[in-house]
Amino acid sequence: MKAKFNGLFLALLPFVLTVSCSDSSQKTDKKNEENSQIKKVRTKPPSSFSDTVTVGYPVAVFYNSDSIQLKKIKAVTDPMIFEGTMHDCFYQMRNSRIVLKQYYPKVKVKEVVNGRYILFKKSNGKVEIIDLNTKNDPCGLFISDGQKSPLLVDMTNIDTDLGFYFSK
Repeated sequence: MKAKFNGLFLALLPFVLTVSCSDSSQKTDKKNEENSQIKKVRTKPPSSFSDTVTVGYPVAVFYNSDSIQLKKIKAVTDPMIFEGTMHDCFYQMRNSRIVLKQYYPKVKVKEVVNGRYILFKKSNGKVEIIDLNTKNDPCGLFISDGQKSPLLVDMTNIDTDLGFYFSK
């Protein structure tokens, strides 16, 4: 009985290998094609404006993409991802405003939508400029105390970032 099984197994082995090998190459090609599509790096389209917004200190500057940028981002982004990103921006910014108002009321809040550059004035008379085209997020928050360089804040971790930045 064992000899019959071994003989049958050896007889069917080439057939099984042929079928499995040809099937996997098609799957590998499809996986490589999908991976190449996933690996495409998308960058935020440039701002439609070239304005510079000047801010003093201490300040929290919220930035958003302008309406034309948002249309371009929406055109190249999966609708569910776009909606999720806009949802995240809205609620993270709302939470950040609440935290700033409650714990850092002396920090002025500024909104930048139709600007490309943010010019931060410093207490020593110098300035620092941020080009929002270099930031790949459609929204964000910078803080500045007028002494240190402006900090791009992780809005999901706003409490900790504000505490570390303004306490030093």
